[in-house]
Amino acid sequence: MYIHLLKDQAINTKNDIGGSGNYELVKDWPRLPADFGLGNPTGLGIDSNQHIFVFHRAERKWPLNGRMPDASIVSKTILMLERDNGEILNSWGDNLFIMPHGLTVDAKNDIWVTDVGLHQVFKFSHEGKLLFTLGEPGVSGTGPANFNLPTDVAVAKDGSFYVSDGYGNSRVVKFSPAGQYLFEWGKKGSGQGEFNLPHAIDLDDNENVYVADRENNRVQVFDPTGKFIKQWKDKNFGRMSSVVFDKLEKGFVAVDYTLSLFRSKVTGSDILLFDPSGNFVTRPGNGRLKKEGRRCWYHNVAVDDQGSIYITDILGNRIKKFKKVPEQLAGR
Repeated sequence: MYIHLLKDQAINTKNDIGGSGNYELVKDWPRLPADFGLGNPTGLGIDSNQHIFVFHRAERKWPLNGRMPDASIVSKTILMLERDNGEILNSWGDNLFIMPHGLTVDAKNDIWVTDVGLHQVFKFSHEGKLLFTLGEPGVSGTGPANFNLPTDVAVAKDGSFYVSDGYGNSRVVKFSPAGQYLFEWGKKGSGQGEFNLPHAIDLDDNENVYVADRENNRVQVFDPTGKFIKQWKDKNFGRMSSVVFDKLEKGFVAVDYTLSLFRSKVTGSDILLFDPSGNFVTRPGNGRLKKEGRRCWYHNVAVDDQGSIYITDILGNRIKKFKKVPEQLAGR
């Protein structure tokens, strides 16, 4: 079961749900070339061989004036990393994207990404061949054929998929495996089934839908038809950037962030752990990860089949790995 996770050192502890274990930050991971420029790492996913996929913005910056650029990013924006050492095994996605955001790897190892600048969803093969695209490039909308800054994708066992849409719209849209519009739910608000920036989305083993409702500081849970089940909300939660189902522990990992008093800057991020029923377990590290000595903004999270937790930080432009280690080695 889950234990506390301390940011830059191993710890050994037990929690109130009876489990024990140890995690530690993997130093010098990933192992990227010295001349490689990692931009804002926004999307994160893991394939069946436990390769880590990262969607990053390379030289592109989020526009302060809110106007998305027209030119595509010339660098390769999708990276496949080796799990143990973090070396780049493959990279692609150059001259394709305006503003990368979410990345999902499905059960067939196909790669799904969202581009908030293009208002589109893309599906690629594992090696980067474009399979299909949804949305009209550069055109936002509210209908079944358009998105407005879509943020993430979750793929069901039968190949149907959900899109969290997003910065401009406040809805979740479900499509058939072939990309045909099925139905949608949600509108702007803070009530049940309403959203204020659905920022990330994932499914559990029962294919219930988990949405990181960022500006409402919560995670909302729905059944596969969009029926509201429950929400995870606490006054101590920050803005929820991402939530992921941990297939090993059958629980959930989320990341949030907080803003300064006048909301002028991000002041830090945390990892939050939930048990299989969605009950909040702990805020690992006993506080804000700003204690690392510099600000951080955790944007996405993923968990591999060994229980290691991966985090993307879009302020430090870093990817971090926390690895579970044997109890007898903790703290050495």
